[in-house]
Amino acid sequence: MLTLLNMRTKNQIIIEQLDRKSDLFIEASKMTVPSNGWIHLIRKSLNMTLEQLGKKLGKSKQGVRAIEESEKNQAISIKSLKEVAKALDMQLVYGFVSNSGSFSNYIDIKAKELATKIVLRTHQTMSLENQGNSKEIIEKAIQDLTVEIKQEMKRSLWD
Repeated sequence: MLTLLNMRTKNQIIIEQLDRKSDLFIEASKMTVPSNGWIHLIRKSLNMTLEQLGKKLGKSKQGVRAIEESEKNQAISIKSLKEVAKALDMQLVYGFVSNSGSFSNYIDIKAKELATKIVLRTHQTMSLENQGNSKEIIEKAIQDLTVEIKQEMKRSLWD
């Protein structure tokens, strides 16, 4: 029991930390990527030529153009982005932002979906046997199971 409690606490702490860290990216996620990519925009804004950036990267003019094209086509690697950032004396910053507003909300939604599926499956079986429950009992069962699923963070949550 103590181990389960420790796991719950550990998972909750990790999710809270993840939420705090991802909060920093929420504003950034609202930004649109420039049509030619960040590398091209930054290089042009700094009035830097392809040759000049190429020299910093140890690449040819064509090599830099290929990097800019790969970013524009969303095919660039994180490694390449980091190399360019380093050459420009900058940092690459990346992260994930939940479409649900936070990782906690995402888990809440998935836990409720799973709980609803389980409870309604059980309710359907009981209804076939004329042992169905009221709407209030079903909602309470869904709420209780949602809390349990969130606390246990079972892998089945992601099936």
